[in-house]
Amino acid sequence: MKALIKTEPGEGFELTNVEEPKIINSDDVKIRVLRASVCGTDVHIYEWNKWAEDRIKTPQIGGHEFVGEVVEVGPEVKNLKKGDIVSGETHIPCKVCYQCKTGKMHVCKDMEILGVDRDGVFAEYTVVPEIVLWKIDESIPLKYASVMEPLGNAIHTATATDLRGKIVLITGAGPIGAMAIEIAKISGAAAVIVSEISDYRIKMAKDMGADLVINPAETDLHAEIAKFTDGHGIDVLLEMSGSVKALNDGIIALTNGGFASILGVYNDNEIPFVMNTAVFKNITIQTITGRKMFETWHIASQLLKYKKIDLEKVVTHELDLKDYKKAFELMMSGKSGKIILKIAD
Repeated sequence: MKALIKTEPGEGFELTNVEEPKIINSDDVKIRVLRASVCGTDVHIYEWNKWAEDRIKTPQIGGHEFVGEVVEVGPEVKNLKKGDIVSGETHIPCKVCYQCKTGKMHVCKDMEILGVDRDGVFAEYTVVPEIVLWKIDESIPLKYASVMEPLGNAIHTATATDLRGKIVLITGAGPIGAMAIEIAKISGAAAVIVSEISDYRIKMAKDMGADLVINPAETDLHAEIAKFTDGHGIDVLLEMSGSVKALNDGIIALTNGGFASILGVYNDNEIPFVMNTAVFKNITIQTITGRKMFETWHIASQLLKYKKIDLEKVVTHELDLKDYKKAFELMMSGKSGKIILKIAD
């Protein structure tokens, strides 16, 4: 089969032929991958940054966001059959640790991450355990089904607190931040403010319905927020950027007693943080990783099935797998939303 592989340490991937994966465990499911989308994590692996250098063992197939068709199931698979269309959770749980046994499977202590700790989905076929798969309603377009994993990140971050009647600031309007605009709106937010420095993503945020978009590199973020909120400040911060400045600006912009939901991952583990400001404001901080398994997936499915959200302006490019270099160049330029790689029909 064709697969996009990190063959050795260094920049790039290689599109080459490898042996098809086989079902090994009794709960394994073999999937013909139809679409896969490119994530920021994939870009880090492509660029071979310090994180990738420390984490990725080559050779390895990349990719973790996908939709595909079930072609074979192991003898103990109960809820899926050949022909089913599925997407899948990136976090592959051990099923036996304390977290898995107490309703926190999405933060399994011994999890493997698809495309990071094991071969991923930038390939014609993949094999994963049944527990991570989510059956897709036939009414959901493949290109949207392939981005349900990052959509789940947006849902998990935005729904960490009650948004009804709240003024929300989203820092970072990449694809997940852009999705969060719609999630916040349908969750009852009174207004959604977005902070973003990329012209391309500023336009995407406006197209997604943000009430106010501020470029903090050109405008005084706090003055604009004060003017927009009559000096009240924001009620909820959704930090999506991984920028230390954006995080601290968001904390400063929060009203006393506000709520910060933080999805962003930062270049360094130890970062400067306005802790005293956070303490004296008595804010609540909720960190986010992944998606709740499978509460978040159910919400995402229902929103897409009943057309409560529209991802047309977030999914900006669809390319064939052979054009993967163009996909990564677009992602690294910041001039794209979500990019879908077409692998099969």
